[in-house]
Amino acid sequence: MRIARDGTWHYRGSPINRKPLVKLFSSVLRREPDGSFWLVTPVERGRIAVEDAPFTAVELAASGRGRAQVLRFRTNIDDWVEAGPEHPIRVAEEPEKAEPRPYIMVRDGLEALLLRQVFYQVVELAEPSEDREEVIGVWSKGRFFPLGRWR
Repeated sequence: MRIARDGTWHYRGSPINRKPLVKLFSSVLRREPDGSFWLVTPVERGRIAVEDAPFTAVELAASGRGRAQVLRFRTNIDDWVEAGPEHPIRVAEEPEKAEPRPYIMVRDGLEALLLRQVFYQVVELAEPSEDREEVIGVWSKGRFFPLGRWR
C-alpha cells in the first residue's frame, strides 16, 4: 500500500476510491519513532509507503481574531482538527524549489499537508509576530504559529 503526495491511498498500484475504506485504514495507521508508517491491527501489521504526509488538509474554517482566533482544518478523510498546542502548524521548506510545505499535526505523529488553496487562506490571516517583526504567522487557540519571513 502507498499514500501518494496528494493524499490518495493506493493498493497494488490502483487508487482506493471508497472513502469509508480509506477512513478504516487511516484509523489503524501508526508512525514509528524511526519515521516509518504501519497499518496495525490486533491481528497483523503491514508497512505502508507515505510519499509526504498521510493526510491532506482540504478546508479551513476560521473564527475570531488575534489571540482568540481558532483555525479548524478538515482533512481528506473528513476529520476536523483545531490548530493549537496539541495540533501545531509547521512550515517546512521544499529543498529543490525553496517553496513552503505547510503541515498540521493530526494525531500521534501523523500530519496533514495543507493543500495550496488552504495555505493561501491561512496566509491571508497572517500578521507580524509580536517578538520578531520580520516573521509573519497566524494565531490559533492562543498560540502563534510562524509561517515565514517577510522577503
